[in-house]
Amino acid sequence: MKIDLHTHTSVSDGTLSPLELVQGAELVGVDILSITDHDSVGAYAQLQNFNSRSMKLVHGIEFSCQWEKIGIHIVGLNIQLGSDSIREGVKTQHHARLMRAQCIAEKLEKLGIENCWQGVKDVAGESVIGRPHFASMLVNNGVVKDFKQAFDRYLGPGKAGDVKHFWSTFDNIIQWIRDANGTAVLAHPHKYKLTRSKLMALLDDFREAGGEGMEVITGTQTDDVTRLLARLCQQKNLLASCGSDFHRPGQYWSVLGKVASLPIDCKAVWENWV
Repeated sequence: MKIDLHTHTSVSDGTLSPLELVQGAELVGVDILSITDHDSVGAYAQLQNFNSRSMKLVHGIEFSCQWEKIGIHIVGLNIQLGSDSIREGVKTQHHARLMRAQCIAEKLEKLGIENCWQGVKDVAGESVIGRPHFASMLVNNGVVKDFKQAFDRYLGPGKAGDVKHFWSTFDNIIQWIRDANGTAVLAHPHKYKLTRSKLMALLDDFREAGGEGMEVITGTQTDDVTRLLARLCQQKNLLASCGSDFHRPGQYWSVLGKVASLPIDCKAVWENWV
C-alpha cells in the first residue's frame, strides 16, 4: 500500500487547498492519507462532502511544542475531530502562534525590515501564521531572493525568527491527542539533529508522557537514516509511521505520496485502522 500520514494544506503552511491535496493524493495512488496541518484541523471542515472509494482519509494534526528548549513536532493520528481536547489544543496553540508571530515580526522590524506584521498577515490570509509565511513576505518584499535565504538569514535555527517559547508543553500535547482517542507520533526525529544519546532521551520522555509512535520515514531520506530510526523504533517499542511532510509541489525532498515502505521489522501505526 501507498501510505502518506504527514501532509499540509493551505490551512496551515502548505500551498494546495484541502480538496486539491486529497485529489492529488488520489491521482498518485495513495491508499491511506492524513492531513496534519500545524495546530489546525480546519482542512477537514472543507472536506465534509469528499468521498473516495480508493483512499482512506485518517484525521490528523501536527502540534508544536518544546522539549529541553528544543522545538519538537508531535503528530496526532486517527483523532476524533470534535473532541473537547482537540478543540482546547487548537485554541491554545492558535493563541501561541499569534503571540509567536507578533514576536517574530517585532524581532525582524528591529533588524530594519519594515511592516512585517501587516505583511505576514496579508500573506497568510485565513491560514495559521507560521515561519513559511514570513519567508514568503521576505521574498515578496525583496529582502531575500528565495525561501532558503529567508531561513538562512532570518528564520532558521539560531536566527531572529527562531522563536519557540510560546508553545504548550510536551505532556499537554500528548494528552490532548490521547484524550481524542488518537495516537501521538513523534514527527521527523532525524530533523532535530540531536546526538544519539539526546534522541534516545527524547524517545524515553516521549514514551513516558504517553507517546506511542515515531516517524521512521519522512520524505526523502537515506537508507542509513531509515535503518537507524527503525532500530530505535523497535528498541523503544514504538509504532512506526511514515509520511512525505508535503507542503508544496516542486520540493523534491517531500513529494506527495512518495514515501518508501517501512522496514519489515517495524509495527505500523495504521495496523489497527485498516
